[in-house]
Amino acid sequence: MDILTDNNSPHGSKHIAAALQEVVNEIQVVPSNQHFIEANTVSATFNELKKGHIIPVFIKDNEPVISHTEFIQTTIKAVKAVFPTETVLSPVIRISHPVKGRVPEAKDKPAKALKEHEKTIYYERMAFTVEIPTITTEVDGCKLNLTVGGIKAYNLDNLYNKSTSDQHFKVFIGFKNMVCTNLCVATDGYLSNLRVNNVNQLYNGIFMLLKDYDAVELSRLYGLFSKYSISERQFANLVGRCRMYRHMPEKKKKELPDLMFGDSQINTVCKDYYSDNSFCSSPDGSINLWKLYNLFTNANKSSYVDYFMDRNVNAFELVSQLQHALDSSDDCWYLN
Repeated sequence: MDILTDNNSPHGSKHIAAALQEVVNEIQVVPSNQHFIEANTVSATFNELKKGHIIPVFIKDNEPVISHTEFIQTTIKAVKAVFPTETVLSPVIRISHPVKGRVPEAKDKPAKALKEHEKTIYYERMAFTVEIPTITTEVDGCKLNLTVGGIKAYNLDNLYNKSTSDQHFKVFIGFKNMVCTNLCVATDGYLSNLRVNNVNQLYNGIFMLLKDYDAVELSRLYGLFSKYSISERQFANLVGRCRMYRHMPEKKKKELPDLMFGDSQINTVCKDYYSDNSFCSSPDGSINLWKLYNLFTNANKSSYVDYFMDRNVNAFELVSQLQHALDSSDDCWYLN
């Protein structure tokens, strides 16, 4: 889903600005072992981002971009507006692609001689989740907690322009599987390109996504996955087709649904099909679609921040196609 927001909302900038500092005071340090994504990322706390990282600016007018911390604060504020009576946990934050610098006074010093106060840093890319543990469901014995999150990559913005230029954000709402911390997000819970140029627009876009989200319907769809299974032979066909897809001519690809998973993720799916403690296949080689879906979302943890959520949504679309084929007995290229 691609959206461009506007400023016409009862949740205006004055309301947001007054609330953001309140949000800051509630954000606490969280454990670093809750990895919803792993590849090329490190854990960070909100305080580290706020106190230790500089904020990039637009070159032409020297105005700051919307910072990682403002993005997190604004998301939490929207969550609390949409779910005012629910418990909202502190954010789990992952960052990557550090951009290092130094203060002017230290420009001639060798790197090993730099003191801490002479160094500057910010991270180009950041992903975070905010869990709502009081909104929960269960699928095939797995507890799922409603979870909201976002992804910011400054490399998608034109920082050589003025501050009136669009800034790009990815925002999602779905469930976190508490068995494995896999994120479960479908198309209706994902804004792949939320384009804004101020915090007010950012809040409005997030608020509308959360307000319109149907958690009950998504829970029902996940429940259906557990009622359908594929055989070992069908799984083998699926893996082979996934490998073939990446090497097909573009004309042929356009005739098939998109597949965003690469060979490394498919290798992980194959390995976990035999060895995952929670989602491996049955003794006869069959596997239900809920388990298969979790094999893909678990493999997705090795994706870089840039592709992480798009691949997560792609996993839902792929398994939904398999379910439809099994339900209707239609031919399915991935299974035949």
